[in-house]
This record gives sequence, structure tokens and C-alpha cells, in this order.
Amino acid sequence: MKNLFILFAMIFFFKVYAADKKKTYTQEELNKKVEALVDAKIDKIKKSSIADLTKEILERERKLDDREKALNTRAEQLVLGEQTLAKKIFDLEDQQKKIIGCIETNKTGQARRVKQLVSMISNMKPVKAADVLSVQDSLISVKILEQIDPKRASRIFNLMDKEVSARLQKQYLNMQK
Repeated sequence: MKNLFILFAMIFFFKVYAADKKKTYTQEELNKKVEALVDAKIDKIKKSSIADLTKEILERERKLDDREKALNTRAEQLVLGEQTLAKKIFDLEDQQKKIIGCIETNKTGQARRVKQLVSMISNMKPVKAADVLSVQDSLISVKILEQIDPKRASRIFNLMDKEVSARLQKQYLNMQK
């Protein structure tokens, strides 16, 4: 065992001695060698960092391009939506004008018909007028009674059925307000 230990010790000292012989440098040579090694390491780091940085920049640029395309598509959709909405609004306004025109036509026609009924009821005897107005729609009857002379209207109310007369008088009073 001692021999083995001595053998290892000799090999170790020999390597240290041989290493000392190999690495005998002047300070200037050592500085140049260290500087060369450091520069090589820095260049390697720079190159790998620049490559990574370039990849990252390209990836971000691609993502920005994708976002820009998505925003452009969304802007086009919004423009189309606005155009569609404007067309629908125009169509609705046109329909509204037509409906208002129909309503106005109906109102004038109804006013004309009520005026004709007023002239007919005014020429009838109160008993016959009471019978006609009792079976009419209550709103039309009230409109007719509103345009008749109040004395004639009171005679017609007196000749009607009491329930019908009370209902029509109530509506007549509500319309007078």
C-alpha cells in the first residue's frame, strides 16, 4: 500500500513539474493570452445574444403584423356594419313616413266619416239616433255626440239604455277634459 502511495505521489509531482515547465509565460504573454480568450468568449456571447435578439425582434414584428391585419379586418367590418346600419335606418325612416302618411289618411278619412254621421244623426229623430248610437262603437258614438248640439245630445242620452248611456256619458266627459 505504501508503494502505491509513493507511486501516486511521484506521478503527481511529475505532472506538477511538467505543468510548470509548459506554462512558463512572461506577464505580457499571459495578458495577451487572457485578453484573447476573453475576447473570444465575448464574441461568442455577442453572437449568440445578437442571434437571440434578432429572433425575438422578428417574432415581435410578425406578431405586430398579425395584429395590424386583424385591426384592418375589424376596421373593414366596422365600415360595412356602419353602411348596413345607415341603410337600415334609411329604410326604417322611409317606412315610418309611409306609416305616418297612412295614419294621417286614416285620421282624415275617419274625421270625414264622423262628420257625415254627425249630419245624418242630426237629421234623425232622437229615438232613432239613440238606437243607432247605442249599437255603434263607443268611441265613434262619443265623437258624434261631441259634435252634436248639447240639447240634442242630452235628449239622445235620455232615450238610450241606462247602462249604455252611463258608459257613453263617462267617455264623453273624459274626452271633454
